[in-house]
Amino acid sequence: MIKKSDLETVIHLQKERFLKSTDEIERELLQLLPLSLSNHALIISGVRRCGKSTLIKQLVNQEPSDAFYINFDTPKLYEFEINDFEVLDQIIYTANPKKLYFDEIQVVLGWELYVRQKLDEGYQVLVTGSNASLLSKELGTKLTGRHITKELFPFSYVEFIRFKKIESGIDSFRSYFRLGGFPEYVKHESPEILTSLFDDILFRDIAVRHGVRDVKSLQRLLLYLVANVGSLITATRLATLLGIKSSATVLDYLSYFEQSWILGLLPKFSWSYRARLVNPRKVYIIDNGLVNAVSPSFSENNGRKLENCIYWFLRQKQKEIFYFNETGHECDFVTFKNNKVEEVIQVCYHLEPENRAREENGLLAAMDFFNLNNGTIITMDQSDIIQIGEKRINVIPAYKFSEAV
Repeated sequence: MIKKSDLETVIHLQKERFLKSTDEIERELLQLLPLSLSNHALIISGVRRCGKSTLIKQLVNQEPSDAFYINFDTPKLYEFEINDFEVLDQIIYTANPKKLYFDEIQVVLGWELYVRQKLDEGYQVLVTGSNASLLSKELGTKLTGRHITKELFPFSYVEFIRFKKIESGIDSFRSYFRLGGFPEYVKHESPEILTSLFDDILFRDIAVRHGVRDVKSLQRLLLYLVANVGSLITATRLATLLGIKSSATVLDYLSYFEQSWILGLLPKFSWSYRARLVNPRKVYIIDNGLVNAVSPSFSENNGRKLENCIYWFLRQKQKEIFYFNETGHECDFVTFKNNKVEEVIQVCYHLEPENRAREENGLLAAMDFFNLNNGTIITMDQSDIIQIGEKRINVIPAYKFSEAV
């Protein structure tokens, strides 16, 4: 069991560092969080290093005297076990807080039982985590009906320009397009920050946590996906292409990647749920800065990267998203809300005579299929209105779309 004095030292040092003034902005999610949670744990989940601890700090600073903070994802607490919560209880009792902030608590086996205990004792509890599978599985069994979950992502474009203190426009979007939104990297622009992050996600969040033995195949698959962002994938083809022993193994790896938030998989639209499961999916990597830092591809692939940006803009708003592909025509995104189609979106880095018909026809096919009169083509820097009969296509630059999402 951990010594009480050792744990007190860790908590004290963390609090000192935690409350130090740093360059930061208020995250958009802060305004969407419930003000009071008397009987529910608030769970904030998201990819490693996206700013969860900073968001907690912003919450703590609203009422610092009532808050108790501890980050479990530190080498000094790697040996922390469920019995050590008894020692933590003694420290919490002495501190007499009203709100408990547990950062990355999912690294401790049995944490969900402790959170439930603290809820029963009348504390308000906020938990962060970097693994969707662990959070959802454990919360579903031990905290049923007693938790509210919110997702945090790297900086949006709007947060990026606020952090950088620059004006909205094509130039600032090009900067965001290159750097991405991981706060520490946006601040320092050191590529080692992102390569280290990639390794932490690959090895600590995935290989170690899921007991993956063939780490080289795991790494090879992830790098292939990073290099082919926006592409259609199937487990069978990936297994054959990369020499992985079975498509079932590839499916497991893809699930691990999604659970760590390093990528998202977009299904093809179909009214049939089974068809959505069996059709190829498109892969999107959490952040363009990460793609630029670790991709083994020598191609700039700007069209795919812009598509990647737009996917995560939509994903941050928790919209139900699909790609459309019928009768040989493809549209990049179809979004739904409450089972009703909202908009159809085509992404094209630059519209020109060679690709204009293809982009328009794909979008028009989706508009016809869903009986819509309006559609959108998002480009890097072009604006236009295209009227085809009763159909209206709005061509807008990505920065304007990103502000409006």
